[in-house]
Amino acid sequence: MDFNNLKLFRKQNGFTQEQVAEKLGVSRQAVAKWERGESVPDIENVIALADMYEVTVDSLVRNMTSLSDKRSDKKHMFGITRVNDKGQITLTKKCREVFGINTGDAILILGDEDKGIALVRVSEIFEK
Repeated sequence: MDFNNLKLFRKQNGFTQEQVAEKLGVSRQAVAKWERGESVPDIENVIALADMYEVTVDSLVRNMTSLSDKRSDKKHMFGITRVNDKGQITLTKKCREVFGINTGDAILILGDEDKGIALVRVSEIFEK
């Protein structure tokens, strides 16, 4: 099991390591070790973490980036982000690198109510 998402989920929920530790009844050092991969939480704490972060246990224990690295069809999973109160999202550094997205680039947002949302970099249109 790889708990590489623990820090990401904690930060996305606005918790400190101390707050997580207090809610779970463990030390801050234990939380830090889980996030660094030096140890793993027991199953009860995994379930509590999933509930606290409102995610599935599967999303806590799987290394999402290694899943996408194994695919040869050029599909990627860059992680999870939340929409802020202004309706904005943050794209991961790797996502921006893979698709050549830079500060100031124009992004077209497409949507299909059944299939979801797609982002398309369209900066070249505006550069001409």
